[in-house]
Amino acid sequence: MKNYDSIRHARGESQFIDDLKTPEGTLVAYVYYSPVAHGKILELDFTKALKSKGVAGVFSAKDIPGDNQIGGIIPDENLFAEHEVHFIGHPIAVVAADTYLHAKEATKKITAIYEKLKPVLDAREAAAQNLLIIPPRKFELGNVEDAWQNCDYVVEGKVESGGQEHLYLETQGSLAIPTESGGVFISSATQGPTNVQKMAARVLALPMSKVEVDVQRLGGGFGGKEDQATPWACIAALAAYKLKKPVKLILNRQDDIRITGKRHPYSSDFKIGLNKQRKILAFEATYFQNAGATADLSPAILDRTLFHCTNSYYVPNVRATAISCKTNLPPFTAFRGFGGPQGIFVFESAIYKAAQVIGVDPVEIQKANLLKEGDEFSFGQKTYECQAENTFAQLDENFNINKIKKDVNAFNNSNKLVKKGVSVLPICFGISFTTTFLNQASALVHIYTDGSINISTAAVEMGQGVNAKLKRIAARTLNVYDRRINVESTNTSRVSNTSPTAASKGTDLNGFAVIAACEILIERLKKVAAEEIGKKDITKITFKDEIVFDEGKQTNFRFEDIVNKAYLKRISLTAQSYHATPEIHFDKKTNKGKPFSYHVYGACAAEVTVDCLRGTYKVDSMKVVHDTGESLHSVIDLGQIEGGIVQGIGWMTSEELIWNSDGRLITDALSTYKVPDIHAMPKEMNINFLDNSPNVFGPLLSKAVGEPPFLYGMAVYFALLNAMRAFKPNLEIKFDSPLTPEKVLLTLYDSSVVLD
Repeated sequence: MKNYDSIRHARGESQFIDDLKTPEGTLVAYVYYSPVAHGKILELDFTKALKSKGVAGVFSAKDIPGDNQIGGIIPDENLFAEHEVHFIGHPIAVVAADTYLHAKEATKKITAIYEKLKPVLDAREAAAQNLLIIPPRKFELGNVEDAWQNCDYVVEGKVESGGQEHLYLETQGSLAIPTESGGVFISSATQGPTNVQKMAARVLALPMSKVEVDVQRLGGGFGGKEDQATPWACIAALAAYKLKKPVKLILNRQDDIRITGKRHPYSSDFKIGLNKQRKILAFEATYFQNAGATADLSPAILDRTLFHCTNSYYVPNVRATAISCKTNLPPFTAFRGFGGPQGIFVFESAIYKAAQVIGVDPVEIQKANLLKEGDEFSFGQKTYECQAENTFAQLDENFNINKIKKDVNAFNNSNKLVKKGVSVLPICFGISFTTTFLNQASALVHIYTDGSINISTAAVEMGQGVNAKLKRIAARTLNVYDRRINVESTNTSRVSNTSPTAASKGTDLNGFAVIAACEILIERLKKVAAEEIGKKDITKITFKDEIVFDEGKQTNFRFEDIVNKAYLKRISLTAQSYHATPEIHFDKKTNKGKPFSYHVYGACAAEVTVDCLRGTYKVDSMKVVHDTGESLHSVIDLGQIEGGIVQGIGWMTSEELIWNSDGRLITDALSTYKVPDIHAMPKEMNINFLDNSPNVFGPLLSKAVGEPPFLYGMAVYFALLNAMRAFKPNLEIKFDSPLTPEKVLLTLYDSSVVLD
């Protein structure tokens, strides 16, 4: 199995926004943004900037012909700040010039005076001041208050989970070109082409039909380009529209890190109750989400936290409250897992602490509470084709968890300053946009007279391999070889009203749409083939390996023969189709429904080694059983699982975002923000696909694979805690991620520790 995009990447043939050939006279833009986290704009003067070398124009809020508003879920985000700034990086103006250096130099000549106001940076502080994005959200099941009295153990705690920088290889960028009709053509590095189209039309006071957005591919997204590609596309489009010249805007790496949104930090409280049989009877949690300065996608992310607040377990009594808090930091945004990891981390921390209190291994609690068929989640949906116990059992069967633990204990008994730790983690992740109307997609398929095929869908290729999967889906449905098929760029004029490529739904939604279009075409071709053979019953006609079969017998007709016959008979070789995920719904008033088409399950065992003298560590192995359904493309699925694991490990261990008291990000470069490198990779990655797990809700019985594997990274966090406790059994655990080597060292050594 090949991922053709990977081959082009390796050859340097793949084109991204900054590689596109630009029209003659294309200008380059640089954004002037707020240097203060919170303040009033008292004075703003562009006189000197306009006279600066190479400058063609400077534009701000007053130059916007339409609405200075790009907020999606909540209209609370100005494209350009007008009277107040709310975070460092808040765009105020854009300079368009003949070169990048001239544009950047001109921004330094903009005169601005601010009245500084005290920024709020902490989510709990914002909540105390009632600075909220939306009213608190609450999911409930059973009766928590009555359940506490039936619990033999009640454990409480606090959990801190840090943010995370997307660090996609391609920074945010866009190229905008005016069109002869008075509109604009935008090449954008976005996961949501229609959102860019809609907001650019709003800003420019144009109908959406005059804004065309095209996406060839992205150099990574991870959610960071779902909504947050939009402002840069709109800014480039505004400058191009005003100047009647093409304008390119590409953020440099440090600006991209400094001023774009990231994974939401959360501060959470939990309370968990169990009986002596290790059954969890009740769970209560409050999540304080740091949303940043505007809503962005925070309300939807907040809901996803609640949807995953009990991970892969059945808990009969749940009360989970989530609070989205407004602070003076760049708006936090979508990131792989979309709020689910933050909720799951709290629950796994609760299990870990409960196991400490009871004096058992967390695995005993995990196994005793795994979801079973028909169990109800706190939001009303019941499990169907539940694989929680199966993945856990196959993990144990394949890798022998008890033996791993015995080997770890033997190592620890023989080593004083170097300790190993192991932990096990089951996962459960719902697949669908939880905003129901987004679960729709269209596909346009052309067959040309030489038998070659073009596919256009809403799916954006960003390294996850969706193009290769769509090729595979079309090839299997049409019974042709992959090499016949070309997947076009994602374009709002070919496929309209697209949902973003997110929520692990890119292949599912667009794959089903491709199947529907291809089925229309194959039925037309079967009719033509039947006529040529002299049969009336087209049900006897089949295609296999590009050859026509009649009642199972090979004929002399090939795929391209029938295609040509169809063309000569004036039968359309184009089909457009539409797919909407069936039977999903959710009522936000009652917080009950069936928001997910299905769930993905999995289980992993992580083993680590900690140098307890230095605080450094390494991940020895990740052993995984993952539920892929019937994999569409095993190479891509394996890569997604491995990549998700490493990104999850980074979130849990090394990737620490630090802001100073002024709201300035000080980990704003690769020298200070530590993403996993080759040395951070687990020495062993043993990934198994779950046996016998066809998924009737996925295209060709497959399951989504983008986000769920990220969750496995949490197992490394708890394995590190176990290694630290092997060194210091009375260790006081603070659930605070990321668990950097510095934190390990400071946690292990306090005034009570004396080394012999």
